[in-house]
Amino acid sequence: MPADAAFMDKLVALCKRRGFIFQSSEIYGGIGGFWDYGPLGVELKRNIKNRWWHDHVTNPPTGPDGHEIQMVGLDCSIIMNPKVWEASGHATGFADPMVTCLAETCNKLMRADQVLGLWVRESRSAEFVDVTAADAVLGDARNQATAPLVTSQTTEELLVGLLATKDFKKSTITPTRFGNDPRSAYEIRNRNGRVFAGIIAPITNWAELRKSLPCPACSTIGSLTEPRAFNLMFKTHYGALEVASSMTYLRPETAQGIFCNFKNILDTSRVKIPFGIAQIGKAFRNEVNPRNFIFRSREFEQMEIEFFCREEDSMDWYQFWRNTRYNWYVNLGLKSEKLRLRDQTAEELAHYSKACADIEYLFPFSDEFQELEGCAHRGCFDLTQHEKHSGVDLHYFEETLWSEFLAKRKAAGEPELTKEQKSELGGKPPYRYLPTVIEPSAGADRATLAFLCEAYSEDQKPDAKGVMQTRVYMKFHPKLAPIKAAFLPLVNKEGMPEIAEKLYRDAKKHFNVFFDDGGAIGRRYARQDEAGTPFCITIDGDTLGKEGAANPGTVTIRDRDSLKQDRVGLEHVVGWLKERLGAL
Repeated sequence: MPADAAFMDKLVALCKRRGFIFQSSEIYGGIGGFWDYGPLGVELKRNIKNRWWHDHVTNPPTGPDGHEIQMVGLDCSIIMNPKVWEASGHATGFADPMVTCLAETCNKLMRADQVLGLWVRESRSAEFVDVTAADAVLGDARNQATAPLVTSQTTEELLVGLLATKDFKKSTITPTRFGNDPRSAYEIRNRNGRVFAGIIAPITNWAELRKSLPCPACSTIGSLTEPRAFNLMFKTHYGALEVASSMTYLRPETAQGIFCNFKNILDTSRVKIPFGIAQIGKAFRNEVNPRNFIFRSREFEQMEIEFFCREEDSMDWYQFWRNTRYNWYVNLGLKSEKLRLRDQTAEELAHYSKACADIEYLFPFSDEFQELEGCAHRGCFDLTQHEKHSGVDLHYFEETLWSEFLAKRKAAGEPELTKEQKSELGGKPPYRYLPTVIEPSAGADRATLAFLCEAYSEDQKPDAKGVMQTRVYMKFHPKLAPIKAAFLPLVNKEGMPEIAEKLYRDAKKHFNVFFDDGGAIGRRYARQDEAGTPFCITIDGDTLGKEGAANPGTVTIRDRDSLKQDRVGLEHVVGWLKERLGAL
């Protein structure tokens, strides 16, 4: 499905117009990669986070073992000891290769893989072609072997590294040959199934390659520097002096705070494996090229679970969380073909991982699915790293299992174990071990964007004069809608505003609702449609019990999606809303 820039423009415009999302520091020209949530946006995002917390911490589901899941919450600090990021690998490995254009009028900093990827895909001298359609296209690729593509000392290293653009980040690379062509050839299949193939001719190093590369920003050829590492973490200092010993980072993810507090949770909570620790919090990454509205920004919020279990049960728990998290999105309104659950291939998995599934959404800014959430089997990698670097024992002891073992020995009349035997037997599996971790990690901002994209709807309806007009409305699930109901007096007289305000005050004790008495009723409906309000309650002549009223003492409740209108008694309005909106 091709990207829909026009749709994205309309959505961004609505978000600004109705107060969902603003550019940060807008009156000063903004700042790239940072966004502010307006009155409606903060309610929408808060509803998403509250729903996530309720469904996983406050009221967790039943697990595959038939028991309610044990889940506790955590809120870790954004700034941590920098040794945390050494243990996790972020301090040394969380970097992108960067190049700078030396042209006097440019000086743009860019990712080396994106520069090369752009050149590979767009240069006529490159023979990468999309060969998804048929072998006939591959035949065309074979016949185009006239100009060299690119390589380095190690062709596959170049393809995996410098060609690892966002499009090709999770790709499989297969050596092949095009007919009798003596040059090396590679087929690249990216994570969305598109296949690219290319003839590879030897170029010994980047220094030679960059002589022929144009700068994507200014088109100057040969102006790009050698690639150099660029760490994505924001650096800062704590304390009074900005010295090397006070340097630390804004956290690039929330997960490591959970692992660092694993022992604290065990020591202070009555949790036993299997159990989970959940956290919602801010993270920061100094993205070189933040883009696509709030999809990729420098400040974002994560909703993350680290679920600790026995290794022998881990694949059952992985499948459980994989499916549970996917269904969570579906149940809250992401019901279209734009949502999918994709298992990563063996080539995509991290070295410590047995399995990983991506919940992906086809956002309108892309013609390919993009990651919304990952559910990963992380083994015991993280706890192992932190135990190694901190020197603190993070092993879990199966006290119940150990007691059962000792009780069975006693019942069988076996001699009591010595202190040394207890230490040896109880110090290794199945009684003492580092738990395996399953990690469902979601982005609150990406979830917000997906729900916004899915909710945006247009239809045709007649205005007061019967002329067909385009109606824009946000079809949020009622549990996520920023405003649950709006109370509207038909006219500002005859006591209608007073009745509407009283109902509004009663409903406000239970839901986020809105009172609006400004302008024509049609315009007020339109405003609430764009805000995504599921129900509009109008106080009219029948409410007052005027002479000839068909339904005295009732209000009109208008449904946002169907435009159907029902009459409900004044005393039943709040109860009617509770039945349809439920808790939260």
